[in-house]
Amino acid sequence: MTREEKNVIIDALTEQINSRGHIYLADISTMNAGDTSDLRRKCFEKDIKLIVVKNTLLKKALEKAEKDYSELFDVLKNPTSVMLTDVANVPAKLIKDFRKSHEKPVLKAAYVEESVYIGDDQLEMLASLKSKEELIGDIILLLQSPVKNVMSALQSGNNILTGVLKTLGEKEN
Repeated sequence: MTREEKNVIIDALTEQINSRGHIYLADISTMNAGDTSDLRRKCFEKDIKLIVVKNTLLKKALEKAEKDYSELFDVLKNPTSVMLTDVANVPAKLIKDFRKSHEKPVLKAAYVEESVYIGDDQLEMLASLKSKEELIGDIILLLQSPVKNVMSALQSGNNILTGVLKTLGEKEN
């Protein structure tokens, strides 16, 4: 591969890294073609970009990227596949689900929500993270709860409230 071809790959990979908010690095080596194809299909269904690239090219792309990914450099040994996504917890859930019937992929590291997670032991925690949309939904539910309680109290006490106001109005006369 010529230097120009490598630069094209690095630039394309850097652009993809910058366009997605979260990066998962996994080991899918020793997976057979059928399992790899199945994993790629599931990634496509979940809008995860799965890329297998040489570690040296990936490191150069991470160095050129807008964010600081230097903490990930230590795990760039042995074959590495890159999962790029916009939703933080989707790759972790996919890996966890896929490993119910397969040994791999094994999580090497992840860059999620401006934090770095190293090692496969972080998979459970990453899968339990709530996505931005889930957090917004929770906040909306929390904000709606007091309003619903007040509205419910006002509606159920409608007759009582009018009775109290009528009594107060008669007292002044």
